[in-house]
Amino acid sequence: MLRLRRHLLLLLVSTASIWSLTTGQLARAEEMLDGLAAVVNNHPITISQVWELVGAKRRAAREQLKGKELEEKLIQLQSEAVNELIDRKLILDYFKEKGFQLPSYMIDDRIATVIREEHQGDRSAFARKLSSFGYTIERFRKEEMDKVIVAAMRNQAVKTNPIIEVDRLKKFYQEHIKDFSLPEKVHLRMIILRSSERGTAEQREQFLSEIATKVSEGALFSDLAKLYSEDDTSEKGGDWGWIESDTLSEAISKVAFSLKAGKTSKPINIGGTSYLLYCEERQAKTVQTFEESRDVIEKVLQGRDREDAYKAWIEKLRKKAYIKVF
Repeated sequence: MLRLRRHLLLLLVSTASIWSLTTGQLARAEEMLDGLAAVVNNHPITISQVWELVGAKRRAAREQLKGKELEEKLIQLQSEAVNELIDRKLILDYFKEKGFQLPSYMIDDRIATVIREEHQGDRSAFARKLSSFGYTIERFRKEEMDKVIVAAMRNQAVKTNPIIEVDRLKKFYQEHIKDFSLPEKVHLRMIILRSSERGTAEQREQFLSEIATKVSEGALFSDLAKLYSEDDTSEKGGDWGWIESDTLSEAISKVAFSLKAGKTSKPINIGGTSYLLYCEERQAKTVQTFEESRDVIEKVLQGRDREDAYKAWIEKLRKKAYIKVF
């Protein structure tokens, strides 16, 4: 593909002059071979830029979806990418229009950090990696600068009141009360027997009943689980941690959530496996109070306000700009 593009470029300019082109001239020559996705003021947005932005998402979609669902997802990804690139161009134009300046040391520091942290201070290794992606240091620097500008301008544009009215917080709490409910939980331990060496289902059941008797007489369930359980939790004393009702199969969960703290179940046979359950602790279903939930609610609403402010700002920029999507 790269060879084909270079060959086509040679058809556009003479062999003698191709190597004398500046980076900008070369980029414009390549744009002649690329499809336009949109134009923002006097800035072209190419299909290759769109694909570069959503390349990983496109590949993931192709692996997970097919048919009409895949087609719709690809269209959605392309639309989102085009709009994101349009917004970037608008923000960069606004930055330039207002005469803002970005201190060069910010980008110098960013590049130095990348070289130090990702390439052990080897600038040549950093340059080779960029080259493998078809990047030059100049292009990387420009794109990093654009990212910093976009982030800075967005932060400036979305300044909102950090204080959310109490009535609004309470209304959100009431409307989303389910989100602040903590389900019933059981801290569960299990002894699981699978191997035929333990005998038939009846023999395994008898063996587990003897273990349950020992626990009722004072033996530690965790110690017995370490000795006898045949699953990955045996080294932890059969500890399955805190579980919710939908964590395990319906049959196991039904027994687990019927146990009182400190009690052992009767043996359970399911298929070729036998189980003995022990309830370490229980946690009843609870609902967080408004005060317990207040900080989370405040952050959610502040985030929404920032997003709304950003959308309103971008909409103003769009109304003033020339935008054509192909």
